[in-house]
Amino acid sequence: MLNIPLKDYLRETRIFNARLGVAGVIVVVLTFILLARLVYLQVIDYRHYATLSQANRVKPVPIPPARGLILDRNGVVLAQNFPVYTLEIVPEQVKNMRGLLDELGKLVRVTDGDLKVFQKQLRERPRFEYMTLRSYLNEEEAARVAVRLPFLNGAELRARLQRHYPFGGLAVHALGYVSRISEQDLDRIDKSAYRGMQHIGKLGIEATYEELLFGRVGFEKVETNAHGRALRTLERIAPTAGKNLYLNIDAKAQAVAEQALGKRRGAVVAIEPATGAVLAFASTPTYDANAFVNGIEPAAYKALLEDPDKPLINRVINGQYAPGSTIKAFLGFADLEAGNSIDMNRSVFCAGSYNLPGSAHQFRDWKKGGHGAVTLHDAIVQSCDVYFYRLAVALGPERMKNFLAPFGFGRATGVDLPAESSGLLPSPEWKKSRGQPWYPGDTVVAGIGQGSVLVTPMQLASGMAAIASRGLRMKPTMLKAYEDPRTKERVEAPATLIQEISTKDRRNWDLLFTHLMGVVHEAHGTATGIGRTSPYHIAGKTGTAQVKAVAQGARYDEHATPERFRDHALFVAFAPVEDPKVAVAVIVENGSHGSTTAAPIARQVLDQLILGGPADARKAAAVPPTPPKSVEDEE
Repeated sequence: MLNIPLKDYLRETRIFNARLGVAGVIVVVLTFILLARLVYLQVIDYRHYATLSQANRVKPVPIPPARGLILDRNGVVLAQNFPVYTLEIVPEQVKNMRGLLDELGKLVRVTDGDLKVFQKQLRERPRFEYMTLRSYLNEEEAARVAVRLPFLNGAELRARLQRHYPFGGLAVHALGYVSRISEQDLDRIDKSAYRGMQHIGKLGIEATYEELLFGRVGFEKVETNAHGRALRTLERIAPTAGKNLYLNIDAKAQAVAEQALGKRRGAVVAIEPATGAVLAFASTPTYDANAFVNGIEPAAYKALLEDPDKPLINRVINGQYAPGSTIKAFLGFADLEAGNSIDMNRSVFCAGSYNLPGSAHQFRDWKKGGHGAVTLHDAIVQSCDVYFYRLAVALGPERMKNFLAPFGFGRATGVDLPAESSGLLPSPEWKKSRGQPWYPGDTVVAGIGQGSVLVTPMQLASGMAAIASRGLRMKPTMLKAYEDPRTKERVEAPATLIQEISTKDRRNWDLLFTHLMGVVHEAHGTATGIGRTSPYHIAGKTGTAQVKAVAQGARYDEHATPERFRDHALFVAFAPVEDPKVAVAVIVENGSHGSTTAAPIARQVLDQLILGGPADARKAAAVPPTPPKSVEDEE
């Protein structure tokens, strides 16, 4: 007989009810937690999640502003914008980037350079922004892409404003250019201000006045579908266009200067003495700035870098040259101030060379046999080296430096362009800092602008403008005014006085004017070739800067010297003498003679700025030049 235990129904019922109670409590607790979470999401944190939900549906799209125009003083457009089609991609909307790029490559030509720039954008920029794959599609390419767009998620065909320089290389060293934003740019700019932007000013005016030209980015709130495709625009905040800039440059004079220089390496800069306005700014050879806007091809950039004529160098503010005999215009004033030749009849004898006391070394004059007895007037008009050798020794290096420095030599002029060079005004202390002694011969050659003395064409023009304004040295200025394109409100750029050069006797300016005018208008003047047919009076000074050293006892043979080692040709001037309107400096590298190479270029620029075009030889000044009125006479 089996012994089967009886079931304890009462005990099992208690266990079941206990378990049911626990399960019920858990359900109630979980239900409470769920309800609490729903209350938190729907009531307490509603705004946050509503914003996130809205962000999945609505995307802010940056709208680039129109970059401001750059115009010359007369309203000629030098930098503008024109619409182009661009092929762009929003990476976050693309599931298969490789497949999309392959598909687009079948529709338009995509170069390795385009892909490299696109990959760089992928690394540097947020994935929700538009990134350019190809710029400047023609109409046929744009049509092919437009037909396939519904099947190309993440790709967009957009109309953009692209920078364009209508005159190509004209004034390129002054204007600079815009180009794609680089990693270095991203490190220094406000990234939020440049959202959606691809270009930034790199050089010249485009870089200096980037803040004015840029404007302010606008935004569109765009509703999108699940694939990120735009459905409609919900809100639009319009961008603010950049300011239009008016430069002091005269486009016609600029063209004349560049055409006069031609294919030669050189620089021309013209300044208005009373204000410091830069009227012409030419550096040759030039290059086409348009090639840089969307990134220049590596081969083309390499060709520019390796070009022996160095077209990328801005010779006006970065070319540093020995001033040669142009320095005599400024040392002539030092001579007057030092009281060495206030007596116009005082003279020194030039036998064709100069020797320091106790030395057999000869410092030659450019004229074999010498000039004979010369006064300061003769020395400037005929550019007598011996006179200025003696003057340099009489002044000494420190006094010579102290007379030249107020004219702006040895320091940047402050022109509103980036990376201006300072030139060099040497002294015994400077040479000692380089571990070298200052020799007496260093003083001698400094008197004719050789040795270690270095100047930029901008410094020469600025210094000559200071003479023309009788000691008022104004800051050279590229910007004339800027204008709001919407309101047409115009703000003029102020003229800035850097320094008033002190003088012991104001009549010294008048004497210097007379000496410099003789260079151009007297029979023995070194620049008389441009003075014979001039309908206005010009004050100037020629210069020849030695490039290759000539051994003691040897003679420089221009024709036997390779072109790259020939002397530089320089000329500085201002006109009209009675009421100076323009100061100009010209340098032609390896041009040999300032009188025959540089001076005629200056004359063409002066004619354009003063007369509005080439002078009529029949209207040339028929009377000999007369000294300008003294300050006392004018008052």
